[in-house]
Amino acid sequence: MTALAGREALEVGARRLAPSPHARRDAELLLMRVLGHDRAWLLTHPDASLNLAQSQQFESWIERRARHEPVQYILGEQEFYGLSFRVTPDVLIPRPETEHLVEAVLQRVPAERRLRICDVGTGSGAIAVVLAHALPQAELTALDHSCAALAVAEENAERHGVTGRIRFVESDLLAAVRGERFDVVVSNPPYVADSETLEPQVRDYEPHGALFAGATGLEVYRRLIPEAREALDTGGWLIMEIGHGQREGLAGLLADWDAVDFLPDLQGIPRVATARRRS
Repeated sequence: MTALAGREALEVGARRLAPSPHARRDAELLLMRVLGHDRAWLLTHPDASLNLAQSQQFESWIERRARHEPVQYILGEQEFYGLSFRVTPDVLIPRPETEHLVEAVLQRVPAERRLRICDVGTGSGAIAVVLAHALPQAELTALDHSCAALAVAEENAERHGVTGRIRFVESDLLAAVRGERFDVVVSNPPYVADSETLEPQVRDYEPHGALFAGATGLEVYRRLIPEAREALDTGGWLIMEIGHGQREGLAGLLADWDAVDFLPDLQGIPRVATARRRS
């Protein structure tokens, strides 16, 4: 790619990424980062030229995206609940659907109370960081089996000034904090069945350990739910993201819990399971 004006670069990039339905959007996001300006600036400066280095960077990123690498990994960032998070291939990319999980927690706990919250499978730390940001009295424990993921999560906590209220611990589910008690256990665990077909940008780039959960997709829940029961105080909340078609299976696993509910996403699909530990 030779040096081009912004409008020309955008068109070339979008054509290279076609027929993806997000071709133009992705090309625009990459061009914005290359030029260091937002979309409004691009629209008002369509003839601004890329220098040679910028053209080469844009071409490199377009080629990576054409091989299905997620834009978030190319740029190293993803927005979640109004905050910007660093993401790498060591962590799952935070998704808008998971914001329903955060909302479910915030709707069930008092912001002014000193809460003990455990985020199981923290990944990028997005859930823990957002909750620490929104609940200034809360103390968070963020667990993950991946040291690389925990390093990213700690970086994100530092980015948003909540490092002092989040403890990061390497752990297989809740094993490392056995014997401790929490007011809330929140988790976006792996819930994809091994046989499920995923888009190439997910299947080939995101960490399989954060996605796949076994033959039925319920295997991690079968371990997590009893572990959470032991870790929660009486009346404490277990709040989990769930996959499409898993409501009935989860209802069975939560049969001896109180206040079991399933909250839909914007498409009306049950996305979050909530339950309260009975005495």
